[in-house]
Amino acid sequence: MNDDAQASPRPRPEGVDDDATVLAVGRLTHALETVNRARGYLYGFHELTGRADNELDDVVQRFRDAGHDEFADKIERELLGRNVIDNRWTFQIVDDYDTGYYALFTELEQKARDDFCGGVRHLREAEMKRDRRTPGLPGHELKPDRDHPK
Repeated sequence: MNDDAQASPRPRPEGVDDDATVLAVGRLTHALETVNRARGYLYGFHELTGRADNELDDVVQRFRDAGHDEFADKIERELLGRNVIDNRWTFQIVDDYDTGYYALFTELEQKARDDFCGGVRHLREAEMKRDRRTPGLPGHELKPDRDHPK
């Protein structure tokens, strides 16, 4: 095997030699990536709920224009601006998620990378790339060609 086949786009830092630890950190990072997707859905929920609440102004006016003032009043009084869960609008849910669960998750993932992988991001994936590529074949380059225009 040539030297290129042994290289890695992100070599393990000195002292990082435990495969089980690299795998554990990689799985923690993967879990954080899943949490980031969930967080995106939470922000989508926040934005869509807010948009729907803002649309209620038009809905109320249209019911009034159609002569249904009593029903318009009911929407305005009971639904417009209502908490989506106990005592919270969606921005408060997002804030609690970000400052609690999400903040701790990202902090622990960073600590694991710093403590066990020399701070290197995606070390396990870099090693997978090294192991799964075909050296010398186009599209299997080890590192990006910074001079190649995208």
